[in-house]
Amino acid sequence: MLVTSDPFNAFLETPQVTVPNKENGALAGLRLAVKDIYDVAALVTGCGNPEMAKKSLPARRTAPSVQVILDAGARFVGKTQTDELAFSLMGQNAHYPHPVNPAAPNRVTGGSSSGSAAAVAAGLADIAVGSDTGGSIRAPASFCGLIGLRTTHGLISLDGAMRLAPSLDCFGWFARDIDAYEAVAKLLIAGDAHAGELARPLRLDMLDALLAGPAEIAEYERMRAMAESAIGDVAPAAAFGASLDELYWCFRKVQAYEAWQEHGEWLASADRKLGPGVKERFEYGAGLDAASYDAETARRDAFREELAVLLGDDGFLVLPTVPGAAPLAAGSHDELLAYRERALKLLCLSGLSGFPQITLPIGMVDAAPFGLSLLGPAGSDLALVSLGRRVIAAASGTSSKD
Repeated sequence: MLVTSDPFNAFLETPQVTVPNKENGALAGLRLAVKDIYDVAALVTGCGNPEMAKKSLPARRTAPSVQVILDAGARFVGKTQTDELAFSLMGQNAHYPHPVNPAAPNRVTGGSSSGSAAAVAAGLADIAVGSDTGGSIRAPASFCGLIGLRTTHGLISLDGAMRLAPSLDCFGWFARDIDAYEAVAKLLIAGDAHAGELARPLRLDMLDALLAGPAEIAEYERMRAMAESAIGDVAPAAAFGASLDELYWCFRKVQAYEAWQEHGEWLASADRKLGPGVKERFEYGAGLDAASYDAETARRDAFREELAVLLGDDGFLVLPTVPGAAPLAAGSHDELLAYRERALKLLCLSGLSGFPQITLPIGMVDAAPFGLSLLGPAGSDLALVSLGRRVIAAASGTSSKD
C-alpha cells in the first residue's frame, strides 16, 4: 500500500498501482521509497520536471537495481520527489511543494534526492533509493541525519534511471540504521574489489578548512575524536597538486557539459519551464565546448591517479561531509548558492575520482544533523560500510557487531 499521509512533501502523487515484491528475504518487512528518476513498472518517471512527466509513458519494467531490493522482500511505498532533472543540491524544486527536513524543519532537506531523504528521516520508509552525481546522497544524508554511501562509480547498475552526467552518476540509498543499510549493500554489491584492509585513516587540512565556522569546527573535532576511538588516529596527508578551486571547477565543467549532452536537444526544442538555478546550470553547460571538457577530463584523470596513490589499498580519508548543518530553507538565493559552492568543494573529490564515500550521522550543530565522512579507494564500498558500523557504535557508546 502506498503512503497516503505525507506532511513532509516527500512523495509524489501517483496512481495506486501494485508493485510486486517477494514476501521473504533479507529485507522482508522493510518499506522502500524510490526517487523519481528510476523506473517503477506502471508508473511515469517524471524526473522532477512536469514537461518530462507529460511526455513520458508509464515504465514497462522496474529499474533492475530497484528490483533487486524488491526481490529481497522490501515493500514499495511510493515515488519520491527529486530536484528538477536531478540538477540541484538544495531540495527545492520550483514546480512542487518543497520537502520538509524532519530532523530540522526550518532547514533544507538537500537534493537532488530530497524526497527520499525526507521519507526515511520522517519514518515513512525504511530504505529510500536515490542517486549521487554531485552529492545527492551524501548532502541530504548529512542534512537529515541519515547514512548515505556514494558507491564506486559504475559498481551498481543505473539501467532504468535518468542520466544526468554519466561519468559522475551513481546509485545510492538512505537508511536510518546501519543494519538496514548494510543489508542493502550486501545485496547490491557482490564484494569489495580492492585488496587490503582499510587501516590507515588520513586527513587533509585543506578540506577541514571548509567548515563553516567555530561551532562547526568544534563539533567536527568532537566527531573525529569519536571516530578515532574506532578506527585509530587520523594522520595528516599532503595536499593535492590541484587546488580545491581547480577541482571544484573541474567538477562543475564536467558535470555541466555532460548534462547538456544528455538533455540539451530536448531542452532546446521547446520551453521546458526550468526553474531558477537549474535553468542557469544547463545554460552554462550549453556554453562549454569539447576542448574545455577534454582539458578538465585530463585534470580529473591526474587527480584520480594522485588520490589512488595517496590511499593505496589500506588508506581512507576522514572529512566533513558538508560545511555544517543544512542551510535555512528561507535563505536567500545568494546564501544558498554560497553554501552549495562551499559544499561542492568537499563533495567533488569522490565524484571526480569515482571512489566511494560514506557519510555517518554522528554529529549535531545548531540543533541540526551534521555528518562525518569516510572516503576509500575504488571498490572499498563494503569495507566503508563496515567501518561506518564501528564509528556509529563508538558514537553511540555501544559495541559493534563487526
